[in-house]
Amino acid sequence: MDLPRIGDLTSLPVTDHSDLVAPSVAEALAGWEPAARIAVVEIDPALADTAAMTEAYGTPLEAGANCVVVAGRRGGEERVAACVVRADTRADVNTLVKGLLDVRKATFLSMDRAVEESGMEYGGITPVGLPADWRVLVDASVLDLEVAIIGSGVRRSKLLVPGALLAELPRAEVVTGLGR
Repeated sequence: MDLPRIGDLTSLPVTDHSDLVAPSVAEALAGWEPAARIAVVEIDPALADTAAMTEAYGTPLEAGANCVVVAGRRGGEERVAACVVRADTRADVNTLVKGLLDVRKATFLSMDRAVEESGMEYGGITPVGLPADWRVLVDASVLDLEVAIIGSGVRRSKLLVPGALLAELPRAEVVTGLGR
């Protein structure tokens, strides 16, 4: 089976290179059959942010999929969701996510909390291997990407994933219009 490729980045099978991803990501991918269709690519950690990576490696912005973490409260209960949207859009936090979480106000989780609770590096947070009590919302348009570039849990690499495979992630909820 051919691994996903994009540009001149060297695709490696993530199943053979778990040292290039965060421990929680490696654990989530271990034994998950679809992981055989996922590649990992090494990058300069200083270029992990989407815009910098796009410019430095000549990858199309449209192939990027960003993961942002949002939280809100209802009745004293905090509700957290990771939102995966195309890099050329922004998550509709104030309307759609707020409604899906059924909270009065939805805000981005602070960088410190997102890093601590996910066990991932800021700029590398990915929908793979997140805490079990977080919802995983995936914009339907991400599924149309032949190859989606997503975080690996660390800044020194990225995962290349067939977009449609993101719908198969544990707890994934496909949402139309999540990215605007």
